[in-house]
Amino acid sequence: QVQLVESGGGSVQSGGSLRLSCAASEYTYMRYCMGWFRQAPGKEREKVAGISPRGLSTDYAEPVKGRFTISRDNAKNALYLQMNSLKPEDTAMYYCAADRLPCSPAADRLEYDYWGQGTQVTVSS
Repeated sequence: QVQLVESGGGSVQSGGSLRLSCAASEYTYMRYCMGWFRQAPGKEREKVAGISPRGLSTDYAEPVKGRFTISRDNAKNALYLQMNSLKPEDTAMYYCAADRLPCSPAADRLEYDYWGQGTQVTVSS
C-alpha cells in the first residue's frame, strides 16, 4: 500500500506562488499515475492535475491551466505541483493521490486508490 504525505501548503496573497510536494512510500512508485486534487469547504473534491507513471503525459483542470504545473521525480518517489498566479478561489485543502496501473492522467477521483492527508492552501485577496 502506498503512503502519501503532502507538504508545502501555506498562506499567500493573490498573484503569489506555492510549490506543493508529495512524498510516496512505495518503491514501485513509478507504477502509478499520480494526481493532485483539492477540496474547498462545502464543496466536492475536484481534480486539479494528473500525470502518467513516467511523467510523459499530463492533464489539467480548466481553472488551473496555464497557472499550475504537475511534475514528478521517480528517483525520489516525489510528486510536485507548482502553483503560480494564485487566486482566492484556489483556496482549498490539496491532496495527492495514486492510481494503480492501468491508469490515465485524465482519470477522475473515483479511479484513485491511495490518498494523502492533505495540505492547506489559503490565498488572500
